[in-house]
Amino acid sequence: MIDARARGLANIHAAVVTAFVGAFFWAYANLIYHVPFVHLSREVNLLPYFLCVIGGMLLSARDVSRRLAARFHLPDLGGSARLAFRQVTLMALLVFTMMFATQDHRISRLFLGTFLVWCWVGLAFLNAWAPGRLARFVFQKGHRLPTLFIGRPETFAKLAEWIANKEPLGIHPVGLLSPDQPTAQPGALSLPWLGKLADLPRILDEALVGQVIMLELPATDAEAGRVIAACRDRGCRLLIHSDIEARYTQPLVPVTEEGRHFYTLQEEPLEDPFNRIIKRCFDIAVALPVIALILPPLCAWVAVMQGLQAPGPLFHARERRGRRGEVFCMLKFRSMFVSKGGAAAESMQALSEDQRVFPFGRFMRRRSLDEFPQFWNVFVGEMSIVGPRPYMPLLDEEFRQQTQGYRIRNLVKPGITGLSQSLGYRGAVLEEEMVRRRVYWDVYYITHWSVWLDLQITAKTLWQVVAPPETAF
Repeated sequence: MIDARARGLANIHAAVVTAFVGAFFWAYANLIYHVPFVHLSREVNLLPYFLCVIGGMLLSARDVSRRLAARFHLPDLGGSARLAFRQVTLMALLVFTMMFATQDHRISRLFLGTFLVWCWVGLAFLNAWAPGRLARFVFQKGHRLPTLFIGRPETFAKLAEWIANKEPLGIHPVGLLSPDQPTAQPGALSLPWLGKLADLPRILDEALVGQVIMLELPATDAEAGRVIAACRDRGCRLLIHSDIEARYTQPLVPVTEEGRHFYTLQEEPLEDPFNRIIKRCFDIAVALPVIALILPPLCAWVAVMQGLQAPGPLFHARERRGRRGEVFCMLKFRSMFVSKGGAAAESMQALSEDQRVFPFGRFMRRRSLDEFPQFWNVFVGEMSIVGPRPYMPLLDEEFRQQTQGYRIRNLVKPGITGLSQSLGYRGAVLEEEMVRRRVYWDVYYITHWSVWLDLQITAKTLWQVVAPPETAF
């Protein structure tokens, strides 16, 4: 099948580059021996370091197969450089762990460092250049897979790019079976029309077809049975493309549970309890030092400035909707003059020149200093460092009515900052399009969560505290 060919190609590539790195290690060591300013003695035992280098490449091989196999044969210099960085990082981790664990002072750090740099350059080139050449070598004429397509011409046109991308893996289109003969023939179709579905047994008997791909789910059980029987009786591979997303106009994620197949609306990495533990540890690791070291002097400073410009309570504590729509009390430093208005008045969003905000409050809002009390909400588990920003119940209900899929945000804890905010979507929400953009990035965060993404968002937010974007007020 196509995925097996792609995985196999990725594994062959991993073996080839591992052999290249191993050979380069010894060749580079022999070269360095003759460089006077690099103090690498021939008495140093390089075998443990060689094994660490090979170990790093073997660990990265799993990453190649798991993440990049599907499009690995397509040249991508950026992706190749990123893969090379991961490969070199794993090698460096093992090499320097070995060096420090053995307290080996005779090994040349300059040799190891320059070797890793040259490895990155070489691997970045090989990762981009080698897979395509390997594909042509491995899937030569004798290993090409003649493929017959079944479905409407317009569906084939939608998948034409995917089909072209798979041709380096040996997928060779031979023709199309469709309910009706295409009107635009054959230029727009790019392959011959061989007949209708009823002609499938004859085509399989006459042509050397190795694989049949149905471009759409069969219309009836009887049709599916005929196609399966024809392919099975003639030893022909069958691949059925699911067009269920097009039918329901909604991207769906396949899920396999004890051999049973389901579809869900989105991926949820944070449903993994191990991921939730990692995220909670990250929250505590950040929130606890802030609460202990930064929040007390910040409270004192804010209290003094509030007393001078707008006397009243230190904190602004109001209801917000969190995970599963549960209401909690979110803390902020008060940045407005004390008002006797009700919830409706408080739900009015602050604008850039809002007269309700006193001068120091405007400074706090621009620098996001008013959000620091929320580290307490993080500490007690009501919020997270990173997540969709929570809104007041009145605004929350208004935004829900304006935006499809808005409640997906409630699948995770709200955050002090979020992906939307790190991309500059801050401040008042004045139109529906602004809500939709924020919801889009909030849902993207939920479905693509990773520790690395949390670190990126946190770093961007810290930079915005130093250099606030124009949307901050």
